[in-house]
Amino acid sequence: MLGNMERKIIHIDMDCFYAAIEVRDNPSLRPEPVAVGGRSLRGVLTTCNYEARRFGVRSAMPNFMALKKCPHLVILPVRFDAYRRESLRIRKIFERYTDLIEPLSLDEAFLDVSSRKEDAKEIAFQIKKQIRRELGLVASAGVAPNKMLAKIASDWKKPDGLFQILASEIDGFMSDLPVSKIWGIGKKSEEKLHSKGIDTCGDLQAFTALQLAHIFGKFGSELYNLCRGIDDRPVVSDRIRKSISVERTFPANLDTLEACLSKIETLFAELEEDILRLKSDRQIAKLFVKLKFADFTRTTIERSGLKISRKNAEMLCQEAFGRKALPVRLIGIGVRFAGETRTSSRQLQFDFASSRSG
Repeated sequence: MLGNMERKIIHIDMDCFYAAIEVRDNPSLRPEPVAVGGRSLRGVLTTCNYEARRFGVRSAMPNFMALKKCPHLVILPVRFDAYRRESLRIRKIFERYTDLIEPLSLDEAFLDVSSRKEDAKEIAFQIKKQIRRELGLVASAGVAPNKMLAKIASDWKKPDGLFQILASEIDGFMSDLPVSKIWGIGKKSEEKLHSKGIDTCGDLQAFTALQLAHIFGKFGSELYNLCRGIDDRPVVSDRIRKSISVERTFPANLDTLEACLSKIETLFAELEEDILRLKSDRQIAKLFVKLKFADFTRTTIERSGLKISRKNAEMLCQEAFGRKALPVRLIGIGVRFAGETRTSSRQLQFDFASSRSG
């Protein structure tokens, strides 16, 4: 635990990244509610600005639903090239401070600045300042001794936030933190906790690891640590990644295969962005889909030799769903990279056309 306390972790999260780029590039949109997503009514939104959020519009919302909430919503097509270009510029700013950078997507990343003598909050402030000055974009930052707390902190004062959780403040901070803020807690889990009178992490800390394991299975042991602000995961640079994936825990469990398949489009689009951000010499070996069921058990299906396409991701999702007659609370999609030896995996490419049909 001592090593964990000595770490200085920053989580940078760009505010409304795609929409912010669109508004920056077209200032006439500045007063308008703006979203980015599929062109058709059947498409889904990738992101939206805060003007749109005031009407109840959210990312991953179907276009037709968003337009019902905000009829004058401006929905723009996704411009992956523009977003990747800005993400690379942001990465260059990060590299001025550390080479321990773990991107989570085009618009967020963890930075480990433990080796630097400067205060981590001051480094985060300078990064935010340089992003605004050089790119005309706004970032929020969280600073903490570990990744979970840094990610919570970056969301604490959005937009344009900067919040730090010191090691000496963890116990007090976690005591009053709503259980919904813990990584892995979805709507169903939150309801289960509330039904037992557990509203905050302080309430959760009253339970033993054995009791939590009885309630939540394997996830219970993780909860025992997470509710105390304990997270020993290192910041892992993408240069040594063996895989990359995106996943989503849903507020309500998905009861049908159709409901699961409806989430694949957005997840695959996010995975596509992350893969395109990586260096071109990273060769893809396998495609995989992971499901976590309502009882917190997990299953993963992976295949080599498949074209990396949304259609194939849907096929793997269907196979995984059939393994257990339970609702699904989390879906993940990812790829595994080939090792140093170049293989026929060079032939595996993304079928971008199929992923953008929405």
